[in-house]
Amino acid sequence: MSSNQSSGSGPGLKRVLGLSSLVLYGIILIQPTAPMPLFGAAATLAKGHVVTTIIIGMIGMMFTAISYGKMANVYPSAGSAYAYVTREIHPSIGYFIGWGMIFDYVMNPIICVIWISKASINLVPEYPFAAYAVAYTILFTGMNLRGIESSSRTNAIIATGLGVVIILFLGAAVRYLFINPPAGVAEWTRPFYDPATFSFSAVSAGASLAVLSYIGFDGISTLSEEVHNPRKNILLASVLVCIITGILASIQVYTAQLVWPGTSFPDQDTAFCYIAGKAGGLWLFHVVNIALLIASIGSGAGAHLGAGRLLYGMGRDNAIPKKFFAYVNPKTRIPSNNIILVGAFVLIGVFLVSYSLGAQLLNFGALIAFMGVNASSFAHYYLNNKKKSFGNFIVPVLGFLICLYLWFSLGTLAKIVGIVWLTLGVLYGAYRTNWFRKPLQFAELNQNEEN
Repeated sequence: MSSNQSSGSGPGLKRVLGLSSLVLYGIILIQPTAPMPLFGAAATLAKGHVVTTIIIGMIGMMFTAISYGKMANVYPSAGSAYAYVTREIHPSIGYFIGWGMIFDYVMNPIICVIWISKASINLVPEYPFAAYAVAYTILFTGMNLRGIESSSRTNAIIATGLGVVIILFLGAAVRYLFINPPAGVAEWTRPFYDPATFSFSAVSAGASLAVLSYIGFDGISTLSEEVHNPRKNILLASVLVCIITGILASIQVYTAQLVWPGTSFPDQDTAFCYIAGKAGGLWLFHVVNIALLIASIGSGAGAHLGAGRLLYGMGRDNAIPKKFFAYVNPKTRIPSNNIILVGAFVLIGVFLVSYSLGAQLLNFGALIAFMGVNASSFAHYYLNNKKKSFGNFIVPVLGFLICLYLWFSLGTLAKIVGIVWLTLGVLYGAYRTNWFRKPLQFAELNQNEEN
């Protein structure tokens, strides 16, 4: 939406979306099969306690979802942590959050390329990983340079197809478990708690990765101007999407762990495909493999474009060099410099990181952003509010602390790489501000509504 529309000199957006439409939109954004690609990595980190990690992630994201929903009421057209922190706390802190978010946005297409390359090898093993990785990176870059975006109708069709795949898997898993039932009550509860392998540190590490199952719910906040009663429905939809996603994800990983109790897989990254094959045979292996491949192509291409838009927003704000990052191709209306740059980062990244490390680096940036949103909600609704309430205090504080706990639970290498990235951001910010002797220059609010 352009700034003149928001200021009242042009037509505004039409409020047509109800609560059910918002919830459906959020589920489509996250994708109903979200826990399947990360299952193998999460099972390895958590020593099998994937269900527990999903539930911990759900609790943490519920508090953060409330903060997102409340901040969407304050800045209805600026639906990102970068925008909220910049305007509610301080531009320099917003810049820091935005710099951390770059990891989130760039790592998403990297792990998608890694996963779909592995899935493609399952289908056509004659070509090496490198060939697929290069081909998919070029595909994502080319699609986004041409301005191709997935329509909501296409996303809805994909989500429906993935829902069918989930039903097929659960049906095959139930049949398998009926024929091969776990021996004793302990085996049925082992996915939640296995006394032989449980450790708080392992489950915490797994939970820090399982948060990936919920990435995307924050996109609901960008629809504030198209929703009936946004003050109520944005918040409620954000929480409901987290709960529904958590329940659906828990059912998927619980049955998967019953079918395949161990944590050793032929390929960790595509472990869920092998579990589907064990439950339903070769046909289900290929169905799940192809379905997740198609879904990950759409998710990866969208994440690639999202990374380009984040860099564009920061460049337009002059937080990073405006001349390069705020450039928009006059023909395609796409920030082409950013799309090409992200493509270069993806091509390098797929050969430097594993899926597990890439997912943790993604969550490194995402959890920083979530902490920023909780801090913004705390500042606006409690610190700067004359009427202090316990709810406005406890919800963002709990959301912040749980995200901080998950952030600290990330792997050591992920934290080292992430902290190096943040340090580079601080040094660059210091350079831009003459070692913090002058403020960062940001554009005015009405120029940033799409961030």
